[in-house]
Amino acid sequence: MAFLIRTIDRTADGREIIRDRTVEEDTITVGRGADNDIHLSDLAVEQYHARIDQLDGGKLRIEAAGTLGFHLDGRVTKSDQIDPHEGAELSFGSYRLVISQEGQASPTIAISQVENAAQSSDDLAGFSLAGTLPGKRASAWLALVAILIAFLAVPIYSHLTRPAASLPAAGPGNKGAVAMDASWSTGALSQAHHALEDNCEACHTEPFKSVQDTTCLTCHEDIADHADKPRQLTGRGPMSTGDALQWAVAEHFGKEGPGSCTTCHTEHEGAGRMEPAAQQFCADCHDTMDTRLTDTRLGNAADFGTSHPQLQAVVFTAPGQTKPVRVSLSGKPKEYSGLIFPHDMHMSRRGGVAKMASRLGAKAGYGSSLVCADCHTPTADEVGFLPVNMEQDCESCHSLVYDKVGTTFRTLQHGDVAQMRADLAALDRVPRSAANNAMLRGRQRPGQYSQGGLYYQNFGRPVRSLVAINRALAKDGVCGECHIPTTTNGKPDVMPVNLRDHFLINGRFDHEPHKQEKCASCHKADSSSTSADLLLPPLATCRTCHMGENDTKADVPSGCAMCHTYHPGGKGGQPGIEAVPLARGPTGPDLPGKQKQGINQILAMLGRKSE
Repeated sequence: MAFLIRTIDRTADGREIIRDRTVEEDTITVGRGADNDIHLSDLAVEQYHARIDQLDGGKLRIEAAGTLGFHLDGRVTKSDQIDPHEGAELSFGSYRLVISQEGQASPTIAISQVENAAQSSDDLAGFSLAGTLPGKRASAWLALVAILIAFLAVPIYSHLTRPAASLPAAGPGNKGAVAMDASWSTGALSQAHHALEDNCEACHTEPFKSVQDTTCLTCHEDIADHADKPRQLTGRGPMSTGDALQWAVAEHFGKEGPGSCTTCHTEHEGAGRMEPAAQQFCADCHDTMDTRLTDTRLGNAADFGTSHPQLQAVVFTAPGQTKPVRVSLSGKPKEYSGLIFPHDMHMSRRGGVAKMASRLGAKAGYGSSLVCADCHTPTADEVGFLPVNMEQDCESCHSLVYDKVGTTFRTLQHGDVAQMRADLAALDRVPRSAANNAMLRGRQRPGQYSQGGLYYQNFGRPVRSLVAINRALAKDGVCGECHIPTTTNGKPDVMPVNLRDHFLINGRFDHEPHKQEKCASCHKADSSSTSADLLLPPLATCRTCHMGENDTKADVPSGCAMCHTYHPGGKGGQPGIEAVPLARGPTGPDLPGKQKQGINQILAMLGRKSE
């Protein structure tokens, strides 16, 4: 059955406005809540005050839904039945509902809703502000004039009459600042440009015109271009009709085209760091770039979680290479570092290395076995790691002591083969007895000094020729433990050490946010038996936490700007392939530093034994 709800409103001059609507339900509700079928905006009416149900025979039942009742034909009740053919009048607060049946054959029930005037307009006029304030029209014009004066006239007058502003002009007390111009700003500047907060014309050189690239470059003159402008336009491809129309309108108001500084760097987004570019800004070009730039070696990329090429690292892959090459991190990539270093042996919880670490103990900075942090020291900013240094990180176990004179120990200078030759050649020709030579007294260390041990064979015997030097640089010599022997101009030597300190030339990686993770989560060093293993994680490992910018289920939604810089090279940009140091080690520069405490402990032990 249908209810016909007829709402009767009255205008200020007494005219009636009648609106009809039909509710196709057997039950309707009455109350102050907006979701009721009959909404009565009166505080005397409950949220859900009453319900009207259709009964058999055409009658209606009205029941109160809350604690308050209602008036039915002048009497208060909470429940009753009425015959719409006979008619009835209901009262809820200041409203009355007249129920009647329209037409003998029609099943429609008409409910007329009329607002009662509890008080006359004269009685209510005493509570109105209309008698003390100007009319609405006059008030609106006064407010408009005040707004124009405060936010337009005053800033314009201040701009025209102020002295020249200094650059940068920071702080509200600056004499050159424009007065009352805060309403023109869409938000606070970022921390990088905070000093320009009260000096708008430092960037907005022309009124009502977008910031130009030339203005940005007055300060950021060393910034590098992402690529040549013509190549960028080719890589971006043609615009759609809608985009072209929008850019045409924007350029009419002074905004430069796509690729301008303001396309990526948006200001007035609030104090803090400037917001990075959205992923879509990069994907517009890089998603299908190979179809427009057929000579590019870069793979298409649009989303780190779903559309990104495999990571590639820059390494040396063979002896004699003068420049590194890029290799994919899929599979098991190999590198040639010039070193012989088994990670698994050094990280094992059993064996000689663990026993040595336990013997040196906490005073030398070790636990029951070696861990990554024993050899790899983070940089001050914790972005990367310092180069592994023989004197600092290795000599506590792999001693370079080759002689003792009195109470002073003589050590070989690591990294300089020529100096090592000179030191060994200058070794005293007088034979050393076991009583005077600490290296000949049976010390149980990797590369033993005892008679018949490795160090004894190389350095323990009296040096009467260059045989000892040759043995030190041989495969089984003290240097051959870690270095690959070779010859240079007919003389024994070792292969150069090529250890990269930056593998991803087109991206960046910060270790500091990942310090809660274990090293082995990404670098499988504990199962690597050769230094040829390139212990860098592939793309799949990164995706265990990082997915695309819009991925709602990812632990770390990651946009392009998290790992990539738009301005490569230059100051503060990504290093290029030639900007990264290619080698260090025996043939590279000397790496000075303080020896680890473990070395001092060993020397002290040797001193006590020789006394």
